[in-house]
Amino acid sequence: MRSPFYFHHTYVYRLECFRTVPSLFIVEIPMRLLALAAFAMGVAAMAAAQTSANWSYQGKTGALDWGKLDPAYRVCAQGHEQSPIDIRGARLNKALQPIEFHYIAGPVTLGNDGNTIVAHVDPGSYIVAGGVRYELIEYSFHHPSESTVKGKLSDMEIHLLHRSADGKLAVVAIRLVEDIGNPNATLATLWAHLPRTAGATQKVTEMVNAGGLLPADRGYWTYMGSLSTPPCTEGVRWFVFEQELGLSRDQLRAFEAIFRINTRGLQDPHGRRIEANE
Repeated sequence: MRSPFYFHHTYVYRLECFRTVPSLFIVEIPMRLLALAAFAMGVAAMAAAQTSANWSYQGKTGALDWGKLDPAYRVCAQGHEQSPIDIRGARLNKALQPIEFHYIAGPVTLGNDGNTIVAHVDPGSYIVAGGVRYELIEYSFHHPSESTVKGKLSDMEIHLLHRSADGKLAVVAIRLVEDIGNPNATLATLWAHLPRTAGATQKVTEMVNAGGLLPADRGYWTYMGSLSTPPCTEGVRWFVFEQELGLSRDQLRAFEAIFRINTRGLQDPHGRRIEANE
């Protein structure tokens, strides 16, 4: 799953005075120092974001070497809660509540970041899981699926990335399977605007509701994992739907023509507990 972005604001304070009063200079100096420090921190953060190492799914910058590309990616190789994993041996936990989906329709912007297609959504859509509200940030697509069930891959997978008010992340994963001549209506709207080159974006002005990407049966498996792309941040709550969603052969081929493979390999579960709500 992709890493969410944060934006920084710089505040400038100005102190004007018309008389030479020593106490004012005492106040003015630390305020200037604070402003300079804030500016320096902002520049450093921007520089760090701009100098993060490029990564991909194959070759010298592929998934097997992510941990070597940048110190910020070290957990990709050294973490013990990495995603994706093979779903097997799940334990039924009847205390797990259904996920509440509160998605609203709206325009989206599709972006091709060179590794996948990302749908950026307007604020307002959210889920409630385990009593926690998580806002929908974006969703992305992978071919073939990243999650497997008892070793079996699906044709594609969608990751809906959410963030809570205190910064916790949750991913809802939907596995897609080819259903020959039966296109998914929501994908049909999005696929008409697929940006085919890295760096390109397309605005989808039609009203799109991410709820159209959810299966009818909302039973799920859940475990603690990570973002499945650098920096591979851990502490991410994963919800993988048990039921697959269909897409047509033409829809599958349209995505495959842009990204033949954009999937991270399975990670060691390290004894993690996988639970099912039904």
